[in-house]
Amino acid sequence: MINGQSEPMKLIFNYNNVFYSFYYNDFSGCVHRSREYAINYVYSGEMILDNGKEQIHVGKGECIFIPRDHHITMYKKTKDGERYCGIFLMFTRRFLREMYGKLEQRRMPTNTPKLDSGVIKLPKTVELASLFTSMTPYFNPEVKPADDLMQLKLQEGLLALLHIDNRFAPMLFDFNEPWKIDIMEFMNENYMCEFTMEEMAHYTGRSLATFKRDFKKISDLTPEKWLIRKRLEVAYVKMQGGNRKIVDVYAEVGFKNPSHFSTAFKKQYGISPTAAFV
Repeated sequence: MINGQSEPMKLIFNYNNVFYSFYYNDFSGCVHRSREYAINYVYSGEMILDNGKEQIHVGKGECIFIPRDHHITMYKKTKDGERYCGIFLMFTRRFLREMYGKLEQRRMPTNTPKLDSGVIKLPKTVELASLFTSMTPYFNPEVKPADDLMQLKLQEGLLALLHIDNRFAPMLFDFNEPWKIDIMEFMNENYMCEFTMEEMAHYTGRSLATFKRDFKKISDLTPEKWLIRKRLEVAYVKMQGGNRKIVDVYAEVGFKNPSHFSTAFKKQYGISPTAAFV
């Protein structure tokens, strides 16, 4: 979901859960929520992360750790005349289970504490520097890396984290199912995001069937219709008083374009948004 006037010009290549990102212009913000643990390296440009409490600036040559299911807004910008380019390594649960078996001899004592659940800017270590230096040739989209090589890079990235702090181990190798969280609290905080039903179920700690069943208990609407109504209600409030226009708010509340917003608004309120706020 892009919270701005227009979509950014971008290219993203996924090589076996290693993502190479190129952004050709700046934009106001991208709401990000990854299902899995990840590290994000800034090759050029700048990335700013906002968790609602603080902003974390990640510059050229710096790397961050992003926890699983962590809600954050990312701003990817040009810096010193260079566009944003980054490498995103995603550690899926399946990958971590496999690595847990391989690294059994490295298991930490059961009393090893976990790290805090927020975003962490990683120190510049030899291991991380070596890892990303070896990966930069693949910024050339004509040079496609082999999947098995990218698998090795994921392993190298995981080991680099474990060498930085042994408290990453109990966090990354915790395979307990996530606790259920309040559905309405999640929906009200994330109504502007483009989530599929499967993603909404996952982020609230439920199977798809359980999510649908639990949602019926709290609303007469389907999740999709609830989201449309919520977005329209928020947009209506934003435009009251005549200070905000359609073009200012439709993307903020989660609509893809003004035409879709106007159609939904008229269906909900019986009048077009332009007529409602003349």
